[in-house]
Amino acid sequence: MAGDAEDADPIMVSAIEHYAYCPRQCALIHIEQAFGDNIHTMRGHAVHRQVDEPGWEAQAGARAERALPVWSDRLRLIGKCDVVEFRADGSVFPVEYKHGGRRVKLHDDLQLCAQALCLEEMTGKRVDRGAIYHHSSRRRREVAITEKLRRSVEEAIAAIRAMFAAGHLPPPVNDRRCNECSLKDSCQPEATAAVGALHDLRAGLFKPD
Repeated sequence: MAGDAEDADPIMVSAIEHYAYCPRQCALIHIEQAFGDNIHTMRGHAVHRQVDEPGWEAQAGARAERALPVWSDRLRLIGKCDVVEFRADGSVFPVEYKHGGRRVKLHDDLQLCAQALCLEEMTGKRVDRGAIYHHSSRRRREVAITEKLRRSVEEAIAAIRAMFAAGHLPPPVNDRRCNECSLKDSCQPEATAAVGALHDLRAGLFKPD
């Protein structure tokens, strides 16, 4: 897959999180350039203000870089890490900030893994672990950068590129994820689902015997 990506336009690391959460959301943001805010995104913006200003600080046994740009020529990815800890033992440890309480979300882990893959290419060092910092609970959740997670990231990248090449919106998921999505008004999942159901009904009514 790396060879296929050599001449492709770079995609944002954040697109991997968006795609894993909902392919239609990813297409609305990265193809249609649609944006919106709700209580969840505003809380996220507030959390990220702590790490949006580039800089560094000394920590016990580490140098922590904030808002660090990252990229991968192999995967054609670009993005930014909220915090990267360059530790005294030589290890590199990315930390992604999220609002809300401590809970496992695959789309968060995939975003973190994509950052790790970028950092590996940039530094020449393997990144085996990172963390999601959950702001509401003030706790970190460590994430192992496993081979399975790495494969899932590369599969997501391939799927995103195929979606971008097709240039059309995937169908809405139309489930409880929609209630938390800031693009619900742009997506209109209920209306789109109703049109699809009507099409299926018509097809069934006029299906030849």
